[in-house]
Formats: sequence, C-alpha cells, structure tokens
Amino acid sequence: MDSLSNVFVTEASRFDGPVLVTGAGGCIGSWALAILTRAGVPVVVLDASESKRRPRLLIDDPTLDAVPWVVADIADTEAVERTVAEHRVRAIVHLAALQVPFCKADPVAGARANVVGTVNVLESARRHGIRRVAYASSIAAHGADENAPWLATLYGAYKRCDEMIARVYWQDWQVPSVGMRPGVVYGIGRDQGMTSKTTVAILAAAAGRDYSVPFRGPTSWLYAGEVASAFVQAVATEREGAAVFDCNGVPASVEAGLEHLRRLEPAARVEATGSALPFPFDLSDDPLRAYIGDYGRISMQDGIAETLGAFRALLDAGKVDADSIA
Repeated sequence: MDSLSNVFVTEASRFDGPVLVTGAGGCIGSWALAILTRAGVPVVVLDASESKRRPRLLIDDPTLDAVPWVVADIADTEAVERTVAEHRVRAIVHLAALQVPFCKADPVAGARANVVGTVNVLESARRHGIRRVAYASSIAAHGADENAPWLATLYGAYKRCDEMIARVYWQDWQVPSVGMRPGVVYGIGRDQGMTSKTTVAILAAAAGRDYSVPFRGPTSWLYAGEVASAFVQAVATEREGAAVFDCNGVPASVEAGLEHLRRLEPAARVEATGSALPFPFDLSDDPLRAYIGDYGRISMQDGIAETLGAFRALLDAGKVDADSIA
C-alpha cells in the first residue's frame, strides 16, 4: 500500500462506525481492507475462508491480525445477521461471490453465494437501518440482457439478478445501495478466475518466467487499488436509490499492456494468444465518478509498473511463489 498511499485513500472521519467487508480474502476485498485499515477505519471481515494470504500481501501482520475475521458462509442468513448485529456495522462493502467457472461447475452453490448472499446483505442492512451499502455486480451482467451480443453466463445472470433485487429493496424498504460492474481487474492478489491472467503475466515477468495470456484483444486494465477505492468511496457517505455503474479502468488491448510490460522488463517473455474476451470494454467510468465522487485514478502504464515492482519485492521476500505461475 505504501507506493500508492497518496492515490487511493480515505479518512476515518467520513465513517460513523465499523465497515463490514465480505469476501475480504479476495483480491478487491484485500485492497479495500488495506485502504480502510490504513485510514484507521474500524473494519470487520466476513469470509468463507480463514486464509489471510492475499491481505497479507498488502497489510502488515499486526494490523491485519487486529481485524475481527468472521469465518462464515455468505449464504448463511443467521451468520450474516449476527455479524452485523454483534459488531454494530454501519456500512457494508459486499464482495463475497463465486466467479464464472465455479458457478458453471456448481450452479446451486453459485446461486447461493451470489444471489442468496446478496439478499442476506441487503436484508441485514434493512433490519439495522444501514444506509451505506456497495456491492459487486460484474461486467458479465451485460451478457444477461436479452439479445445482448456478449457471452451469457450463470455468473452474469446472478449478478444481473442482484441488481434487480437491490432495486426492489430500495423500492419497497428504502434500502440504498451502489452496485458496480468491474471489468478485468489486475494487481497484487489477483490470482483466481479466467481473467486473472494479465496479472499472472506481470508476475511471470518479475520472476523471469515464460508466460502466454490465453486471450487477446480488447480488455480493461482496472487496477485493483482503484476499484477497491471506488467501493470504499461509495460507502463513505449515506446514499439514496439503487444505482448501478460500470467500473472499467483503462480500455486497452492485452497486447498493449504486455508491450508496456516488456518495456519495463526487456527480458520478459510474455505473449497473448487465443480469442478476445466476450465482454464489453469500451465502457466509461465517468457516470460512477460523477455519482460517488473522486476515488483516485491510475494509468495502465503506472499500474503495471507498480504491480511489477510489488511482485519483485514479494518474490524477494518469499511471500509469492514463482512456481504458482500457471
């Protein structure tokens, strides 16, 4: 976090109580946790795993170990309700989810995590009068619309359903929320999911390994710190309505990012093969920024450079294993 502390920040004075981050063991969740703890904002975690591997890449052990970490299934209604009540939560950043391949492999588990889990979050917000809720939809939701030219997936369908559910929670009970549809996220901690491979290429360059990204063409270079900062900014004040926004970062090709990576590391042996990803990447962040305010911005060039430098340091410290590259 030190290298970008002047870009993605918040202030504790903007929050009136603890922030619950669901799925904080994931990439975006780890970054959100880092931004909040750095500012001294009280945070509570609800995650399906007790593993803190990704957050430890960004947060020092004493700080992270002081954060209450509740291990529970986001689809467990009583567990979510109990966590919100016991910790007197006043804002929720909801990121817990199963991604595209896991939803396809187990549709019922995907529905429980992605749909029931979101209902649990909104219901807890309703019962406790929480007016600061931000949740992760996905760029994949664009494929769930009828006659959309993008790939339809169960994951995207679940996320589109979440957006409709959030709208009804505002309509019927005035539970406000902000939904965001992140594009392809890259950065420290992004090591899971089919679109994580641009990050793996940066790790490979840092480790001196060969790597081929299995897709090419248009994509978004959405830095993990930037999208996490957007989620934090969204809950830094009370909201009204149930708005949903794209969060795309920098639209550019996979090849353009790898070309810049090779300029930073001339010895890097990275390439891109395969077909283009079946999602839209020419989306604007301007509506989101107009709605929630500035949350920081980083160019593709600077984001790749920051990630490369961080991977080098983590490899040297033995906190990342080059043998994990796949």
